[in-house]
Amino acid sequence: MKVKEIPVSLFNQANLTWQSKESLISNKKQIPVIVSLASIPSRLNIVHLTIRSLFNQDILPEKIVLWLHKDLKDKIPKQLNDLIGDLFSIEFTDYFSSHRKLVEPLKYYPEKTIVTCDDDMMYRKNWLSKLYNIHQENPTKIIANQTRCIAYNESGDLLPYKQWQPNASGCKNPKLTLPIGAGGTLYPPSTMDKKVFDQDLFLKLAPNADDLWFKIMGLLKGTISIQASNTGKEPIPIWGSQKVSLKKGNIEKDKNRTQWQALTDHFQLKFKKH
Repeated sequence: MKVKEIPVSLFNQANLTWQSKESLISNKKQIPVIVSLASIPSRLNIVHLTIRSLFNQDILPEKIVLWLHKDLKDKIPKQLNDLIGDLFSIEFTDYFSSHRKLVEPLKYYPEKTIVTCDDDMMYRKNWLSKLYNIHQENPTKIIANQTRCIAYNESGDLLPYKQWQPNASGCKNPKLTLPIGAGGTLYPPSTMDKKVFDQDLFLKLAPNADDLWFKIMGLLKGTISIQASNTGKEPIPIWGSQKVSLKKGNIEKDKNRTQWQALTDHFQLKFKKH
């Protein structure tokens, strides 16, 4: 987190914390989507802020589901447990990886539109409504507030992740638009190949890159991913949430590149420079 972001983060944390659950969710319209996220032990004491920011949306989803490992069943902090109700539930899995934020709701809500988000962000009040508006204009496409263009050179060799650049106007090859989970991604029903549930395979090929796994599953299904055109302000990072992060290793050690290469090799997908 940048130094200038700290006061904004602390202000929003305080603002969300003092409001009651009832005041955050009362008298709001609901839309037919499921918001899903996963969390880890090191963030268990701060993820309630993400949930509160989801309660604080100008429209509410049908359901918010947080996926935790079953070892945490008896370790839920009171400030998180107090939020459980008709709108918000906690479910448990027997595996740790972040893939569960989409894999699990696809099992339980196969006919629903699912929006995934991260557990270390506070989302702006119009975050969900903006995504849903774009979804209504593009009902069969995966929509993300943050994307990058997966990059290849002239010879068809995959370039390092740091050269996969954001492009607000869209990638030259639409197939290479990669949704980035932190900003929020909307998945309509039937946009993923059924191999999405193959836990052994995603833990082998992309163990630390759920975004890449979901991208390849969309490609296998023939689904196009697009950059939302109305993103607004970025989510606010939660102060103290980045002590443990997959992003550091994936970017600094270029593990995103190696995992994407493993996926495209396995599924025999070829791309060229565009």
